[in-house]
Amino acid sequence: MPITYRSIFRPDLFAGQTIIVTGGGTGIGRAVAHELSSLGAHVVIAARTLDNLERVSAEISEAGGAATPFVCNIREEEQVAALFDFVLAERGGFHGLVNNAGGQFISPAEMISLKGWRAVVETNLTGTFLMCREAFNRHMGAHGGAIVNMLIEMWRGFPGMAHSAAARAGIENLTKTLAVEWARAGVRVNAVAPGLISSSGLERYPEAVRPMIEQNIRDIPMKRMGTEAEVSAAIVFLLSPAAAFISGESIKIDGAGSLWRKTWEVPEHGNGAVGFEGFDR
Repeated sequence: MPITYRSIFRPDLFAGQTIIVTGGGTGIGRAVAHELSSLGAHVVIAARTLDNLERVSAEISEAGGAATPFVCNIREEEQVAALFDFVLAERGGFHGLVNNAGGQFISPAEMISLKGWRAVVETNLTGTFLMCREAFNRHMGAHGGAIVNMLIEMWRGFPGMAHSAAARAGIENLTKTLAVEWARAGVRVNAVAPGLISSSGLERYPEAVRPMIEQNIRDIPMKRMGTEAEVSAAIVFLLSPAAAFISGESIKIDGAGSLWRKTWEVPEHGNGAVGFEGFDR
């Protein structure tokens, strides 16, 4: 039985458009690809694992949509260039870009190796930059378009993920910078910042962090995780004409979790007990 996607938006919203979705083989990227295709877009889904891309492409085809897979590691400049070569050759152009691909792992900051730090920063921040730059230089600079970048809920820091929080904070600033620089070309650049989302990405975290995840759910004012569809709907909105006057913004999708959240247990200690006095008496 074909998988159908029930979008809140009208079915032909993106008819005739081509939209690139990185990380389109799993999780939120898969949901975005399904939703965009259900609204008439031809989606080009890119990721490192061909099997996942082919599975999602088959799902979309069975549902009556159109998707094309392309294997790409966004950390590698040559592979990013090859992706845009392919899209331009196959589709003649593109209208939107969703920079969903990324990754991280849980670790205290002092235990993150240089290799681990570089892998996360290069994937999230450098990869997003390369995709944005190539999208603009290859097509959007002359034809306009919309870009949506991916953040995390990192507004008060993110203990346990210093590498990803630093990279995503860089993406947020990049988003604002490009929104100003590229407005002249009719390019809008925005971002979404999901909180704790019930997604396949959670499956990659070790069992030891499950209690922390459960505590995080209890700390969310809405008392639940978000869904992939809720993130996808925000992304689709930002790509749509309804957001034509929105650029440089970051939409939080976190059930108000960024306003009330405890993520890191601070043990009792005496290291902050001695204060400073400017006067000697």
